[in-house]
Amino acid sequence: MSETEKPLLIKRYASRRLYNTESSDYVTLEDIAGFIRDGREVQIVDLKTGDDLTRQYLLQIVADHESRGENVLPLEVLTDLVRSYTQQAQSVVPQFLAMSFEMLKEGPKLAEQMSAINPMMAQMAKMPGFAEMQRQQAAFMESMMSSWQNMPGMAAGESAESETPEGGDEDLTAIRRQLAALEAKLSKMGK
Repeated sequence: MSETEKPLLIKRYASRRLYNTESSDYVTLEDIAGFIRDGREVQIVDLKTGDDLTRQYLLQIVADHESRGENVLPLEVLTDLVRSYTQQAQSVVPQFLAMSFEMLKEGPKLAEQMSAINPMMAQMAKMPGFAEMQRQQAAFMESMMSSWQNMPGMAAGESAESETPEGGDEDLTAIRRQLAALEAKLSKMGK
């Protein structure tokens, strides 16, 4: 691992002051937030015990920003996060959040690659009705997620691989038909 890839080591002293080992000076939570916004990974450790305190301090940074009215996390998301700590579904939530943020982070690159690979995608985005189609797709996905969450046993934290409810195969067939119809419409729009 090269020097620039190593996390910036911040040591917390007994006085709770945070010390940047790279620049040999004390830093604040806002300084640490700035390092992260600049793309730098940080690791915060307790000088005396060696305990990794990174998670604790990152949560504190988020809480500070949210309490100042810089609301990034909708109330529904915060509520669902609290629920995930009390349900067995918590094993799914971290992976889902990580994948979601990765998609957000990679979104501009992916769009650029898609435009480079297939110039038709850029043209499709300009077509009348494309935004409506995207809205319908988002509503469909939301409906699917809602249905998944309301499946018998999911509230108790059962995995999605558990038994499908009666009619599950019929629902899957109907979804496949809808997906095929959407793909056909997209094909026609692209010609």
